[in-house]
Amino acid sequence: MAANTTSAPVTALFLDIGGVMLTNGWDRKAREAAAKKFNLDLDELNDRHRMTFDTYEAGKLNLDEYLKRAVFYEPRPYTIEDFRAFMYDQSQAYPEMIELVRGLKAKYGLRIAVVNNEGRELNEHRIKAFKLYEFVDFFISSCFVHFRKPDADIWKVALDIAQVPRENVVYIDDRNMFVQVAESLKLRGITHNYKNVEQTKQALAKWGLVL
Repeated sequence: MAANTTSAPVTALFLDIGGVMLTNGWDRKAREAAAKKFNLDLDELNDRHRMTFDTYEAGKLNLDEYLKRAVFYEPRPYTIEDFRAFMYDQSQAYPEMIELVRGLKAKYGLRIAVVNNEGRELNEHRIKAFKLYEFVDFFISSCFVHFRKPDADIWKVALDIAQVPRENVVYIDDRNMFVQVAESLKLRGITHNYKNVEQTKQALAKWGLVL
């Protein structure tokens, strides 16, 4: 969980959104709920999703274009607006983690950067709906920079924009492979489990970040 043992002070947190501060934006569970509500073939939805969602997350499609490929490739008795609203409604906050990040920023003056894979409309909705802009300084989202984790360049862009030495950064993600890529770039990493925020607090405390 914490491979980097450097004693350099932590001055910045880089975090994912889905699985860390919020639920995932459009995951398998949400698609299952959509298939049930909108009477869709789940296997077909998932197949079409897999073939095009990465392109949406990389900012090369807008949400309506994604939905036309994944859902509205044939007439439906509901609108894209109906479906989009349902997608937005799937997002929920993890308040304990949000308050932890807010508190650490306030106490230690940390720079906070989001490094995430997310399509533009979902990303912007989530930023606004959960007021992430109130405490996040930079959003290095795949839809803005046009490449996705695990491409190492997304963390390099975050470092360039934040202007923080990598030895002073802790990266938090719920996907261990992404944490490992960050660690290969000499960032410190924490693999987060939304069901066990205490474990993340303990890892941060080892690097001097205690509320």
